[in-house]
Amino acid sequence: MLLRSAVRFLRPVLLAVVPGLIAACASTGGGKPSAPVNGLYAELDQASKGYESALQQSRAGAMEASQLTLTRSLDQLKEASARCGNTPGCDPQRFFSVFDRLLRLKDGDFDDGMDLNSDVDPSQAALAAGKTGAASLPAAQRSVTLLHGQKLSELIAMNGPVKAALEMWLTQWRPQLMDAYVNYQYLRHEMWPQYQKADLPEALLFGIMAKESGGKVHAVSRSGAAGPLQFMYGTGMRFGLGMDNGFDTRFDPAASARANAEYLNEQLAIFNNNLELTIGAYNGGEGRMRRLVGADTSVSFYDPRIYNQLSQETRDYVPAVLAAAWLFLHPDSYNLRFPRVDGVPGSITLQQPASLSELTVCLGSADGMGDGWFRTLRNLNPRLDPQVTQPTGAQLQVPKPLERAYAARCVGGPWPILAHDLHSAVVPVVEAPPPPAPVVRRDRSYKVRRGDTLVSIVRNLHCSSVQEIAEMNGLKHHHLAIGQVLKLPACQ
Repeated sequence: MLLRSAVRFLRPVLLAVVPGLIAACASTGGGKPSAPVNGLYAELDQASKGYESALQQSRAGAMEASQLTLTRSLDQLKEASARCGNTPGCDPQRFFSVFDRLLRLKDGDFDDGMDLNSDVDPSQAALAAGKTGAASLPAAQRSVTLLHGQKLSELIAMNGPVKAALEMWLTQWRPQLMDAYVNYQYLRHEMWPQYQKADLPEALLFGIMAKESGGKVHAVSRSGAAGPLQFMYGTGMRFGLGMDNGFDTRFDPAASARANAEYLNEQLAIFNNNLELTIGAYNGGEGRMRRLVGADTSVSFYDPRIYNQLSQETRDYVPAVLAAAWLFLHPDSYNLRFPRVDGVPGSITLQQPASLSELTVCLGSADGMGDGWFRTLRNLNPRLDPQVTQPTGAQLQVPKPLERAYAARCVGGPWPILAHDLHSAVVPVVEAPPPPAPVVRRDRSYKVRRGDTLVSIVRNLHCSSVQEIAEMNGLKHHHLAIGQVLKLPACQ
């Protein structure tokens, strides 16, 4: 596909020239660009325009001409980038800016089988129509990227905070990002349609979930926020989440996605589709954000009047969500490869009693799931206690590939026996020793003699303090009189 060709060209181009570009930047002065530098900038502009021409040719159906123009443009960009690293005064930031711009241009374009004037993959329409076959679950980045008619990529400013968050997702937070992606793929058939109905982009849903819970349906924060999208109880009640026969529906993936979409649309209407302010309100509270913004909904989230008044958590949260959404759309362009996940939903009917924990043991690493299936089984069956045995005939939600794995591993043979034996193990209950009997303290009296001081009396007791004796006897300034009778603790 032309899109993949573009990515294959762009990624090595930018990655290969980074060391040279940084070296050139370090030796660059602040003077007027030289003729060679201006020539490189001109080639850069020409390559960018060529890329746009290839896009127009693709939309017009001239695929061969589009491929030729695209190849020439990317070759020109590659050569100019390489020469920039060896040309004093060449600014590498210009090349990275072009890279960012081309990433935005390619959203929904250069892809066979797609309407290039739309951001909707044909298989998304199948998903919306209720089809759940493998073809209706495309690669994540080929999903709706529109936010109320605007491309999501055009609403994400590639500024310092977002770039820093991208680095965090690609380094320290990478395990959480990958886990969130896998978890989301198995929940996608429940959560994504709720966003689609609300005209919200899937990448935004993933970004919020990745930051909030990592796709753990039963996550609960220290502040009491719960579920995959971390609703506080009061806010959840406002959007139809609450108790249903003893089950907190904040833990229901579909219900929480619906409530989250309604909340975001409510706030987008208030903040005039300002995505950053809306995400900030989701984390830091809509009331606080409204007070800070006032009537000027066009103000930037990063405006010091807003940014400096927010908590550090909210200042970090907004770019982190946007960066995760950006990586969801453009993983290849950041040297990121999400695992292939067959998230098509399925179900099993228990042939013998089993708990989710027992099923996890007997399924093992079926279908290549090295981390086991416990998290996925819990996510797909949020109303079940994983330790409680479900009866024969109970129907459980599982990924489609596990239907065969269950029949092969969990109906007969050694694994269900092993799983049941481990699950039924009795752990001895050690009774706590009785608490020691409270010490009964008895007081005694002492008659003050000549030469006594409060300090000397306490020293002879070996179990009290000057302050305690003074308080017991109401002494002021620690003054004693000969013959005075003092109350003293009876020390053991």
